[in-house]
Amino acid sequence: MPELMPDSGAPPAVSIVVPVRNEADNVAPLIAEIAAALDGRWAYEIVYVDDGSTDATPQRLMALRRERANLRQIRHAKSCGQSAAVRTGVRAARGGIVATLDGDGQNNPAFIPDLIRALEQGGERCGLAAGQRVGRKDTGFKKLQSRVANKVRDAILRDGTRDSGCGLKAFRREVFLALPYFDGLHRFLPALVRREGYDIVYVDVADRPRLSGVSNYGFFDRLWVGLMDLAGVWWLIRRKKAVPAAAEVNEC
Repeated sequence: MPELMPDSGAPPAVSIVVPVRNEADNVAPLIAEIAAALDGRWAYEIVYVDDGSTDATPQRLMALRRERANLRQIRHAKSCGQSAAVRTGVRAARGGIVATLDGDGQNNPAFIPDLIRALEQGGERCGLAAGQRVGRKDTGFKKLQSRVANKVRDAILRDGTRDSGCGLKAFRREVFLALPYFDGLHRFLPALVRREGYDIVYVDVADRPRLSGVSNYGFFDRLWVGLMDLAGVWWLIRRKKAVPAAAEVNEC
């Protein structure tokens, strides 16, 4: 499948990728917050990936594109899931650094500059700056399930991440595209980036309630799939082999 790359204009330094499904009321306020956080800091673009919304999300984005030249909209004909939406956005991104956040407003864009700076300061071997939520605004049950899931994941993968579910992340585009792709990839980025030999930095970010609407993802929707994904990632890490140091010999 060819890359979704526009062919006009100088490429931005940073691409902000936002996967959404049925988030019509959250589009405008979140884009305004992204602009407030990044204007004057980096040349950037905002890439919204509409994962088959059935509400007014596409129309709201179309209207906002008339006002913001750096806003792009990519639409899935049908919902393919959050990992697929993130991957579509990263493949379409023109920036060498990509930052992601959820489209429901729980991730505060004010922390994006901290993530990008942490990634840049980490040097070329730093592949990911991952947000770690503090002050979670979820229900008690959702907090409990996240704590249990993170403890189980860390015990198996030993990726040193206390919160793999935070949507606020910044990474190098080429690092992400080198990762093995599967549905659920976005929940295992720290372990997979480490698998490729890159360093990870962590940034504390404040959590907040979603701006509007209800979650598109539920506990029982993810439970069994998450367990199978965990087993698959564990297998990938165990089967990783060192990349040979190879050089062509030209002497006769």
